[in-house]
Amino acid sequence: MEEAARSGYATAPVKTTRMPPGIPYIVGNEAAERFSFYGMSGILTTFLAHHLQDASGHPAPMSAAGAVETYHLFVSAVYFTPLLGALISDAFWGKYRTILYLSMVYCCGHLALALDSTRLGLAVGLTLIAFGAGGIKPCVSANVGDQFGAGNQHLLAKVFGWFYFAINLGAGLSQLWIPNLLEKSGPHVAFAAPGVLMLAATVVFWLGRRKFAHIPPRRETLLKEAFSPEGWRILARLGVLYIFLGIYFSLYFQSQSAWVLQADKMDRHWLGHEWLSAQLQSINPILVLVFIPLFSYGVYPLAGRVFPLTPLRKISIGLFLMVPTFLITAWIEHQIALGSHPNVAWQGAAYVLLTASEILVSITALEFSYTQAPRKMKSLIMAYFFLAMSLGNLFTSIVNKLNEGRQGPLLSGVNYYLFFTGLMLAASVVFVFVAARFQVRNIIQDDAPAPA
Repeated sequence: MEEAARSGYATAPVKTTRMPPGIPYIVGNEAAERFSFYGMSGILTTFLAHHLQDASGHPAPMSAAGAVETYHLFVSAVYFTPLLGALISDAFWGKYRTILYLSMVYCCGHLALALDSTRLGLAVGLTLIAFGAGGIKPCVSANVGDQFGAGNQHLLAKVFGWFYFAINLGAGLSQLWIPNLLEKSGPHVAFAAPGVLMLAATVVFWLGRRKFAHIPPRRETLLKEAFSPEGWRILARLGVLYIFLGIYFSLYFQSQSAWVLQADKMDRHWLGHEWLSAQLQSINPILVLVFIPLFSYGVYPLAGRVFPLTPLRKISIGLFLMVPTFLITAWIEHQIALGSHPNVAWQGAAYVLLTASEILVSITALEFSYTQAPRKMKSLIMAYFFLAMSLGNLFTSIVNKLNEGRQGPLLSGVNYYLFFTGLMLAASVVFVFVAARFQVRNIIQDDAPAPA
């Protein structure tokens, strides 16, 4: 706290009933950072399956199952490293310095991918990006909430909506442009472009340094609170919910891997345009931009007239929506197995349901996790939430690893999608009963400076 004060940084939220002054910098940073991440990850599966090279520069692509396995292993790492970032932030550096320093690591990862298209460049680049992108993730999310006090806490839900809007604006633009760049200019240029945006994101964040509330790290109080009986109870309570979210995310992230490879086998002429397989992912963030205001000002108020739409009820409905989403992709896979050539409009229908479920689950769970966390554990709890995504992706990676077995795939074709559909249905039903017994309590940062 003394270091932050000497630097002239505020150590508590500004007392106001309006938006905090640092929010535009945070949202701008998030839009550019998400452009960089989704631009890179959006072409990763295609790169692995079609553009990967050996040390001599010759093509050495992975199998379909291998590409999906590698993609989800990387995403699992991205959502595991938030634990490290949260500990560094809350115990040593604070959120601002953690975000700034790890963003530089993040930029180096993009550089490695842009320079080297072999497995060595892949390993170095993805490792650095996983640590950089994952390390800043809980800090960025918690840093949003840290800007609010009692006078403007009513704006928190709206800002998390804007935050998610920025994520999907950056993701949508990158997923439309970067696959085309890969097709026309190759992987070096296609991976370099997201790196430039990550550098821009870092600069934008640095420019807002005097507008933020810099909540200081408190190593002793963090460890004391995290490992106290109350800390363990909070982790256990949320952990039960996160098990179900992990199952949800094991399905959700396949829209960026298995669905891309499925689109390779479909008729991609749709809406008067011949789509690249990786470009279809952009349907999701584009729909999010439409669905956020639609749900906020239409669906939620109308549903609220019928029954109280609590955060846990939103999540429950979103989990169930993922079931018909994967039934559609299972039907597509069945049609492909018959020699048919289904149009990607069917994937478009799946994306509509996927996006609706995302609005209900992801945005709600992000805000819910922040409000349930004690004041000294905000980043740690956000990392705990991301751990659910990590475990979900790890599960998908393991399933695909087993599908590469010498005895033939464990799950193939339509059975692969039906397996995940059945798993999601079972999880959704059980979640209803678990959520009904969950005790909710909301905690935000104080307006007053925290004690040293």
